[in-house]
Amino acid sequence: MDFEFIQAHVPMYIEAAGITLRISLVGILLSTAIGLLCSLVKVFHIPVLKNIVNGYIEVSRNTPLLIQLFFLYFGLPKLGIVLSSESCAIIGLSFLGGSYMAEAFRTGIDQVPPIQSESGLSLGLTKGQVFLHIILPQAITTSVPVFCANIIFLIKETSVFSAVALADLMFVAKDLIGIYYKTDEALFMLVIAYLIILLPISLLCTWLERRVRYAEFGN
Repeated sequence: MDFEFIQAHVPMYIEAAGITLRISLVGILLSTAIGLLCSLVKVFHIPVLKNIVNGYIEVSRNTPLLIQLFFLYFGLPKLGIVLSSESCAIIGLSFLGGSYMAEAFRTGIDQVPPIQSESGLSLGLTKGQVFLHIILPQAITTSVPVFCANIIFLIKETSVFSAVALADLMFVAKDLIGIYYKTDEALFMLVIAYLIILLPISLLCTWLERRVRYAEFGN
C-alpha cells in the first residue's frame, strides 16, 4: 500500500465527495417531494393522475438507474435536449428516488387506522385538515425506517454517475486506476470516502428510529 500516493490524492477525493454529497442532497430532497405528491395522488385516488403515478412507479422501480442516466445523457441529445452531467445525475436520482419514497409514504399512510380520519371528520375538520394534522404526522413517523433506508440506498446509487462523466468518487477512483494502476490505493480511498459519508447517516437514522419507537410512534 503506497501511503504517499494516498496522501497526495486525498484532496481529489474530498472534492469528489463534495460533488457526491451535493447531488445526493438535492436528489433526496426532490425525491421526497415527488414521493409525497405521488403518495397523495394514490391515497386520494385522483382519476387519471393515479394511473400516471402507477406507471411512473413501475417504470422507475423496474429500470436500472444506469439505463435512466444513459437515456438522459445520450438519448435526449438525439431529440435536441442537451443536459449537463450534473443535471442528468440529479434528474435520474430524483426520478428513481421519487418512486421509492412514494411507496414509503403510501405504506405509512395506509398504516394509520381509519378511526383516526373518522374521528377528525366527526369533530368538524375538513379532509385536508384531517390529512395534514392527523394522518400525515403519524404516517411520517411510521415511514422513518423505510425513509432512512431509501436515503442510504440513493447515496450508494450515486456510484454509477461516473458513467456520464461526472467527477464523483467513483470517477476519481477509476481515473486514478487508469492512469497510475494503483488499484488497491484508489479503491481503499473510495471505500473510506463512502464510509465517512454513510456511517454517520446510518448512525443518525438508527438513533432516529429508536426515538420514534421510544415515543410509541410507528407501532
